[in-house]
Amino acid sequence: MNDLTRGSIAGHVARYAAFIFVTMLFQTLYFLVDLYFVGQRGTASVAAVAIAGNLMFVVLALTQALGVGTTTLVSQAVGAGDVPAAEHAVNQSQSLALLAGLVFAAVTFATRRAVARAFAADEATAALAVAYLDWFIPAMAVQFALVSMASALRGAGDVRAASAVQVATVLLNVALAPVLIAGWGTGHPMGVAGAGLATFLAVGAGALLLLRLFTRPGARLRLRLRPGAPDGALWRRLVAIGAPAGGEFLALAVLLGAIQVILAREGASAQAGFGVGVRVMQAVLLPAMAVSFALAPVAGQNVGARLAGRIRETFRVGVAGACGVMAVVTAIVQVAPERMVGAFSADPAAVGVGAEYLRVVSWNFVANGVIFACGGMFQAFGNTLPSLFASALRVLLFLAVALALTRSPGFALRQLWILSVASVAFQMVLVVALLRRETARRLSAMEARAAEGGATDTAA
Repeated sequence: MNDLTRGSIAGHVARYAAFIFVTMLFQTLYFLVDLYFVGQRGTASVAAVAIAGNLMFVVLALTQALGVGTTTLVSQAVGAGDVPAAEHAVNQSQSLALLAGLVFAAVTFATRRAVARAFAADEATAALAVAYLDWFIPAMAVQFALVSMASALRGAGDVRAASAVQVATVLLNVALAPVLIAGWGTGHPMGVAGAGLATFLAVGAGALLLLRLFTRPGARLRLRLRPGAPDGALWRRLVAIGAPAGGEFLALAVLLGAIQVILAREGASAQAGFGVGVRVMQAVLLPAMAVSFALAPVAGQNVGARLAGRIRETFRVGVAGACGVMAVVTAIVQVAPERMVGAFSADPAAVGVGAEYLRVVSWNFVANGVIFACGGMFQAFGNTLPSLFASALRVLLFLAVALALTRSPGFALRQLWILSVASVAFQMVLVVALLRRETARRLSAMEARAAEGGATDTAA
């Protein structure tokens, strides 16, 4: 465990963001590697993986809820010097993760065919999506346990080990993808099913490696094989903190699903282009997301220690870093969106859709940097409801206007991408206002208690 209540705030944020960025980059590479090799098998295969990938956002919503709650509880306990409470939170989080993973697998496996048919442009694409989901669903079920353990390490101030594990698992996925998808060395290509199997094996290996970190001799936070009876009060607190953050990803899943439904009438090429564009966008947004995830434990430990000045400085450092890196990323995407999309699809129509999507939505990258930084601070405070409110309102406004646009004569996909930029700008303004109110309320209370403590010491 590392004490983040002392030392350079900028140093802590930069170091943690760097390790988290590497972890998230390699996690994203799971999907980009699969998408690259699947792309060699045609547009229908790319569209199938893109459709099945919508499920990933549902998983992100659920695991984000688990991960944010775990990081907040562990970081605040460590900041307050209560190691037994931190270890109890780790074990209870893992119990909840295993239960949630089992329920998720049961529900999604039973409904995978209906979901594929609902989103696919044709039966062939739906069949390929089901083949991918047969292995991708088990992979995502294991992801619950993996996220719980990685989040606990992040809350305790240890990101190096989790990053190393993530790198190892992605390298395994990179090695397996051409063997299973394209049949390199075996002569038996599995196609999209091989992509799902490669991800499952890699995620499973990662979960086992992280488990070893919590059970090895000398581990400060240990996972017990028998964690005891569920602690209902802690589960409720964990969910109360994390659910709104997870709700943001769920809102995003709804938005992307709605766009896929709109694109179904445009054909598989449009769905494939949009799917690739979204995956590329996820990758280029990773630096800002890494800053957000770094802010949560750094600010969280200082919340636990009631250090108001360091909390304010954490946000200033975080928002400056996120916006700066996103400005650079925006310039890069503006220059070469066709090359980014073309790496994953040889279909000119798909490349055209994906490139136009990236060229337009890249103008909201800096705004996303601000939104992510605010989200990290809300997580540190243990109140993520304001973030959910801003995100949900943005999605509702987008869907309402998008529905009207699709019914108007002369509708073009570019109108949806412009609408996305406008809706993100609205979300940024709202979430900044909400964070200012939350910060004023929280820090004034901390400073008042600190002043009372000082007055008591003087009197004594």
